[in-house]
Amino acid sequence: MFKAAILDGISIVQSDLSWDPVAKLCDFTVYDRTSPEELEERIATLDGFFTSKCIITEEVMKKHPNLKFIGVTATGYDNVDVEAASKLGIAVCHVPAYSTDAVAQHVFALILEIENQTGFYIDRVRDGEWARCGSFTFFDRPTHTLSGMSLGIVGYGSIGKQVARIAEAFGMKVNVYSRDKEAAMKSDIVTLHCPLTPENEGFVDAGFISEMKDGAILINTARGKLVNEEDLAEALKSGKLSYAALDVLCSEPPSTDNPLIGLKNCIVTPHIAWMPKECRERAINICADNLKSFLTGGSLNRVDTIR
Repeated sequence: MFKAAILDGISIVQSDLSWDPVAKLCDFTVYDRTSPEELEERIATLDGFFTSKCIITEEVMKKHPNLKFIGVTATGYDNVDVEAASKLGIAVCHVPAYSTDAVAQHVFALILEIENQTGFYIDRVRDGEWARCGSFTFFDRPTHTLSGMSLGIVGYGSIGKQVARIAEAFGMKVNVYSRDKEAAMKSDIVTLHCPLTPENEGFVDAGFISEMKDGAILINTARGKLVNEEDLAEALKSGKLSYAALDVLCSEPPSTDNPLIGLKNCIVTPHIAWMPKECRERAINICADNLKSFLTGGSLNRVDTIR
Protein backbone atom coordinates (compact mmCIF):
# COMPACT_ATOMS: atom_id res chain seq x y z
CA MET A 1 0.00 0.00 0.00
CA PHE A 2 1.19 3.53 -0.79
CA LYS A 3 2.84 4.93 2.32
CA ALA A 4 2.47 8.65 3.01
CA ALA A 5 2.42 11.28 5.75
CA ILE A 6 1.53 14.87 6.41
CA LEU A 7 4.60 16.55 7.90
CA ASP A 8 2.96 19.66 9.34
CA GLY A 9 -0.69 18.84 9.66
CA ILE A 10 -1.79 20.78 12.72
CA SER A 11 -2.04 24.16 11.00
CA ILE A 12 -4.79 22.91 8.69
CA VAL A 13 -6.79 20.56 10.89
CA GLN A 14 -6.42 22.53 14.15
CA SER A 15 -8.97 21.06 16.60
CA ASP A 16 -12.02 21.03 14.33
CA LEU A 17 -11.03 18.95 11.27
CA SER A 18 -9.18 15.72 10.44
CA TRP A 19 -7.03 14.20 7.70
CA ASP A 20 -9.47 11.29 7.22
CA PRO A 21 -10.14 12.02 3.51
CA VAL A 22 -6.43 11.44 2.79
CA ALA A 23 -5.96 8.65 5.31
CA LYS A 24 -8.60 6.55 3.53
CA LEU A 25 -6.39 6.42 0.42
CA CYS A 26 -3.10 5.13 1.84
CA ASP A 27 -1.06 4.04 4.83
CA PHE A 28 -1.02 7.50 6.40
CA THR A 29 0.86 9.08 9.31
CA VAL A 30 0.07 12.51 10.75
CA TYR A 31 2.80 14.70 12.20
CA ASP A 32 1.70 17.99 13.72
CA ARG A 33 5.04 19.64 12.96
CA THR A 34 8.37 18.54 11.50
CA SER A 35 11.63 20.31 12.20
CA PRO A 36 14.48 20.38 9.65
CA GLU A 37 16.32 17.89 11.86
CA GLU A 38 13.37 15.46 11.81
CA LEU A 39 12.60 15.71 8.10
CA GLU A 40 14.81 13.05 6.56
CA GLU A 41 14.08 10.38 9.16
CA ARG A 42 10.34 10.89 8.77
CA ILE A 43 10.31 10.61 4.97
CA ALA A 44 12.89 7.79 4.76
CA THR A 45 10.35 5.01 4.21
CA LEU A 46 7.62 7.02 2.49
CA ASP A 47 6.38 6.85 -1.08
CA GLY A 48 5.02 10.36 -0.76
CA PHE A 49 4.17 13.10 1.67
CA PHE A 50 2.26 16.34 2.14
CA THR A 51 3.73 19.52 3.57
CA SER A 52 3.08 23.24 3.74
CA LYS A 53 6.30 24.72 5.04
CA CYS A 54 9.03 22.06 5.11
CA ILE A 55 11.84 22.99 2.72
CA ILE A 56 12.28 20.22 0.15
CA THR A 57 15.55 20.64 -1.73
CA GLU A 58 17.07 18.65 -4.57
CA GLU A 59 19.51 17.16 -2.06
CA VAL A 60 16.67 15.89 0.12
CA MET A 61 14.88 14.33 -2.83
CA LYS A 62 18.02 12.65 -4.17
CA LYS A 63 18.62 10.99 -0.80
CA HIS A 64 15.19 9.33 -0.98
CA PRO A 65 14.82 7.66 -4.39
CA ASN A 66 11.63 5.92 -3.21
CA LEU A 67 9.76 9.24 -3.26
CA LYS A 68 7.14 9.48 -5.98
CA PHE A 69 4.77 12.20 -4.76
CA ILE A 70 4.96 15.52 -2.89
CA GLY A 71 1.73 17.27 -2.07
CA VAL A 72 1.96 20.93 -1.06
CA THR A 73 -1.01 21.81 1.12
CA ALA A 74 -1.06 25.42 -0.05
CA THR A 75 -1.39 27.36 -3.29
CA GLY A 76 2.22 28.57 -3.21
CA TYR A 77 4.90 25.91 -3.63
CA ASP A 78 8.12 27.91 -3.28
CA ASN A 79 9.24 25.56 -0.49
CA VAL A 80 9.79 22.71 -3.02
CA ASP A 81 12.45 22.63 -5.72
CA VAL A 82 9.98 21.80 -8.47
CA GLU A 83 12.59 21.80 -11.21
CA ALA A 84 14.62 19.17 -9.36
CA ALA A 85 11.46 17.14 -8.71
CA SER A 86 10.72 17.18 -12.43
CA LYS A 87 14.19 15.87 -13.25
CA LEU A 88 13.83 13.13 -10.65
CA GLY A 89 10.36 12.10 -11.80
CA ILE A 90 8.62 13.12 -8.58
CA ALA A 91 5.08 14.45 -8.91
CA VAL A 92 4.44 17.76 -7.12
CA CYS A 93 0.85 18.88 -6.58
CA HIS A 94 -0.53 22.01 -4.95
CA VAL A 95 -3.91 23.27 -3.76
CA PRO A 96 -5.07 26.12 -6.01
CA ALA A 97 -7.75 28.69 -5.24
CA TYR A 98 -8.92 27.13 -1.97
CA SER A 99 -8.65 30.40 -0.03
CA THR A 100 -9.25 33.08 -2.66
CA ASP A 101 -12.30 34.61 -0.99
CA ALA A 102 -10.78 34.40 2.48
CA VAL A 103 -7.52 36.12 1.53
CA ALA A 104 -9.36 38.87 -0.35
CA GLN A 105 -11.60 39.32 2.69
CA HIS A 106 -8.56 39.61 4.96
CA VAL A 107 -7.03 42.25 2.69
CA PHE A 108 -10.04 44.44 3.36
CA ALA A 109 -10.11 43.59 7.05
CA LEU A 110 -6.61 45.08 7.20
CA ILE A 111 -7.46 48.07 5.01
CA LEU A 112 -10.59 48.83 7.01
CA GLU A 113 -8.70 48.52 10.30
CA ILE A 114 -6.38 51.26 9.06
CA GLU A 115 -9.00 53.54 7.51
CA ASN A 116 -11.71 53.07 10.17
CA GLN A 117 -9.39 52.64 13.19
CA THR A 118 -11.94 50.22 14.61
CA GLY A 119 -9.60 48.49 17.04
CA PHE A 120 -8.29 51.80 18.36
CA TYR A 121 -11.79 53.13 19.06
CA ILE A 122 -12.98 49.86 20.62
CA ASP A 123 -10.06 50.11 23.04
CA ARG A 124 -10.90 53.76 23.84
CA VAL A 125 -14.47 52.77 24.75
CA ARG A 126 -13.22 49.91 26.92
CA ASP A 127 -10.81 52.31 28.63
CA GLY A 128 -13.70 54.62 29.52
CA GLU A 129 -12.55 57.54 27.38
CA TRP A 130 -15.89 57.88 25.58
CA ALA A 131 -17.74 57.88 28.90
CA ARG A 132 -15.44 60.62 30.21
CA CYS A 133 -15.50 62.87 27.15
CA GLY A 134 -18.99 64.31 27.78
CA SER A 135 -20.10 64.10 24.16
CA PHE A 136 -22.29 61.76 22.10
CA THR A 137 -19.21 61.03 19.95
CA PHE A 138 -15.54 60.64 20.71
CA PHE A 139 -12.86 61.67 18.20
CA ASP A 140 -9.15 61.06 18.63
CA ARG A 141 -7.97 59.81 15.23
CA PRO A 142 -9.14 60.61 11.71
CA THR A 143 -10.91 57.98 9.61
CA HIS A 144 -11.32 57.84 5.83
CA THR A 145 -13.73 56.48 3.24
CA LEU A 146 -12.43 53.99 0.68
CA SER A 147 -14.63 55.45 -2.04
CA GLY A 148 -12.45 57.57 -4.28
CA MET A 149 -9.18 56.00 -3.16
CA SER A 150 -6.94 54.11 -5.58
CA LEU A 151 -5.70 50.56 -5.09
CA GLY A 152 -2.62 49.18 -6.85
CA ILE A 153 -2.66 45.40 -7.25
CA VAL A 154 0.66 43.60 -7.79
CA GLY A 155 -0.17 40.10 -9.01
CA TYR A 156 -3.44 39.70 -10.87
CA GLY A 157 -4.31 36.04 -10.43
CA SER A 158 -7.48 34.74 -8.81
CA ILE A 159 -6.90 36.56 -5.50
CA GLY A 160 -5.85 39.80 -7.17
CA LYS A 161 -8.99 39.74 -9.32
CA GLN A 162 -11.22 39.10 -6.31
CA VAL A 163 -9.55 41.97 -4.44
CA ALA A 164 -10.25 44.18 -7.47
CA ARG A 165 -13.94 43.23 -7.46
CA ILE A 166 -14.31 44.10 -3.79
CA ALA A 167 -12.38 47.35 -4.24
CA GLU A 168 -14.67 48.41 -7.06
CA ALA A 169 -17.69 47.66 -4.87
CA PHE A 170 -16.26 50.12 -2.33
CA GLY A 171 -15.92 52.72 -5.08
CA MET A 172 -12.13 52.49 -5.34
CA LYS A 173 -10.15 52.97 -8.54
CA VAL A 174 -8.20 49.79 -9.33
CA ASN A 175 -4.75 50.01 -10.93
CA VAL A 176 -3.21 46.68 -12.00
CA TYR A 177 0.60 46.69 -11.83
CA SER A 178 1.06 44.45 -14.88
CA ARG A 179 -1.07 46.79 -16.99
CA ASP A 180 -0.01 50.21 -15.72
CA LYS A 181 2.96 50.12 -13.39
CA GLU A 182 3.10 53.88 -12.86
CA ALA A 183 -0.56 54.17 -11.87
CA ALA A 184 -0.29 51.16 -9.57
CA MET A 185 2.80 52.55 -7.83
CA LYS A 186 1.15 55.92 -7.28
CA SER A 187 -1.98 54.40 -5.76
CA ASP A 188 -3.12 55.28 -2.25
CA ILE A 189 -2.81 51.60 -1.28
CA VAL A 190 -0.61 48.92 -2.87
CA THR A 191 -1.43 45.27 -2.19
CA LEU A 192 0.74 42.25 -3.06
CA HIS A 193 -0.72 39.08 -4.58
CA CYS A 194 2.15 37.59 -6.59
CA PRO A 195 3.89 34.26 -5.94
CA LEU A 196 7.38 34.21 -4.46
CA THR A 197 10.11 33.32 -6.95
CA PRO A 198 13.91 33.54 -6.84
CA GLU A 199 13.63 36.54 -9.16
CA ASN A 200 11.25 38.64 -7.05
CA GLU A 201 12.45 37.82 -3.52
CA GLY A 202 12.79 41.09 -1.61
CA PHE A 203 11.69 43.20 -4.59
CA VAL A 204 9.66 45.49 -2.31
CA ASP A 205 12.77 47.33 -1.17
CA ALA A 206 13.88 50.94 -0.78
CA GLY A 207 13.87 51.40 -4.55
CA PHE A 208 10.35 50.03 -4.97
CA ILE A 209 9.06 52.05 -2.03
CA SER A 210 10.64 55.24 -3.42
CA GLU A 211 8.35 54.91 -6.45
CA MET A 212 5.22 54.67 -4.28
CA LYS A 213 3.07 57.65 -3.47
CA ASP A 214 4.16 59.57 -0.36
CA GLY A 215 1.98 58.50 2.55
CA ALA A 216 0.75 55.35 0.79
CA ILE A 217 -0.18 52.09 2.49
CA LEU A 218 1.38 48.68 1.74
CA ILE A 219 -0.61 45.46 2.23
CA ASN A 220 1.00 42.00 2.02
CA THR A 221 -1.02 38.81 2.33
CA ALA A 222 1.09 36.89 -0.21
CA ARG A 223 4.59 35.85 0.92
CA GLY A 224 6.74 37.56 3.53
CA LYS A 225 9.96 37.31 1.55
CA LEU A 226 8.58 39.55 -1.18
CA VAL A 227 9.39 42.42 1.18
CA ASN A 228 12.72 43.73 2.46
CA GLU A 229 11.60 44.23 6.06
CA GLU A 230 14.43 46.58 7.04
CA ASP A 231 13.63 48.91 4.12
CA LEU A 232 9.91 48.80 4.92
CA ALA A 233 10.58 49.63 8.57
CA GLU A 234 12.66 52.64 7.54
CA ALA A 235 9.91 53.85 5.21
CA LEU A 236 7.35 53.60 8.02
CA LYS A 237 9.60 55.39 10.50
CA SER A 238 10.38 58.20 8.07
CA GLY A 239 6.75 58.72 7.05
CA LYS A 240 7.37 57.83 3.40
CA LEU A 241 4.63 55.23 3.96
CA SER A 242 1.83 56.03 6.39
CA TYR A 243 0.97 52.41 7.19
CA ALA A 244 1.73 48.81 6.39
CA ALA A 245 -0.49 45.83 7.14
CA LEU A 246 1.00 42.36 6.82
CA ASP A 247 -0.26 38.83 7.30
CA VAL A 248 3.08 37.28 6.33
CA LEU A 249 6.68 37.85 7.38
CA CYS A 250 10.10 36.70 6.17
CA SER A 251 10.47 34.46 9.21
CA GLU A 252 7.42 32.86 10.83
CA PRO A 253 6.95 33.06 13.73
CA PRO A 254 8.87 36.36 13.81
CA SER A 255 12.20 36.72 15.52
CA THR A 256 12.34 38.91 18.60
CA ASP A 257 14.32 41.53 16.65
CA ASN A 258 11.95 41.79 13.67
CA PRO A 259 12.08 45.50 12.72
CA LEU A 260 8.35 45.71 11.99
CA ILE A 261 6.92 44.32 15.22
CA GLY A 262 5.95 47.13 17.56
CA LEU A 263 5.85 49.95 15.02
CA LYS A 264 2.69 51.98 15.67
CA ASN A 265 1.93 52.30 11.97
CA CYS A 266 2.42 48.62 11.14
CA ILE A 267 -0.30 46.01 11.67
CA VAL A 268 0.76 42.36 11.66
CA THR A 269 -1.59 39.38 11.82
CA PRO A 270 -0.19 35.84 12.31
CA HIS A 271 -0.59 34.34 8.80
CA ILE A 272 -4.32 33.78 9.18
CA ALA A 273 -5.81 35.08 5.92
CA TRP A 274 -6.26 31.49 4.66
CA MET A 275 -7.56 30.11 7.95
CA PRO A 276 -11.40 30.04 7.83
CA LYS A 277 -12.68 26.53 8.50
CA GLU A 278 -14.31 26.33 5.09
CA CYS A 279 -10.94 26.96 3.41
CA ARG A 280 -9.05 24.45 5.52
CA GLU A 281 -11.68 21.79 4.84
CA ARG A 282 -11.47 22.53 1.13
CA ALA A 283 -7.67 22.21 1.24
CA ILE A 284 -7.86 18.76 2.86
CA ASN A 285 -10.34 17.54 0.26
CA ILE A 286 -8.23 18.86 -2.61
CA CYS A 287 -5.16 17.14 -1.14
CA ALA A 288 -7.14 13.90 -1.12
CA ASP A 289 -8.25 14.48 -4.72
CA ASN A 290 -4.66 15.16 -5.76
CA LEU A 291 -3.36 11.94 -4.23
CA LYS A 292 -6.26 9.90 -5.61
CA SER A 293 -5.58 11.30 -9.07
CA PHE A 294 -1.88 10.48 -8.81
CA LEU A 295 -2.53 6.94 -7.61
CA THR A 296 -4.83 6.32 -10.57
CA GLY A 297 -2.48 7.77 -13.18
CA GLY A 298 -3.92 11.28 -13.30
CA SER A 299 -2.22 14.67 -13.06
CA LEU A 300 -4.66 16.81 -11.07
CA ASN A 301 -3.07 20.07 -9.86
CA ARG A 302 0.46 18.99 -10.76
CA VAL A 303 3.04 21.78 -11.03
CA ASP A 304 6.08 19.69 -12.00
CA THR A 305 6.97 18.97 -15.59
CA ILE A 306 5.29 15.64 -16.22
CA ARG A 307 7.61 13.15 -17.93
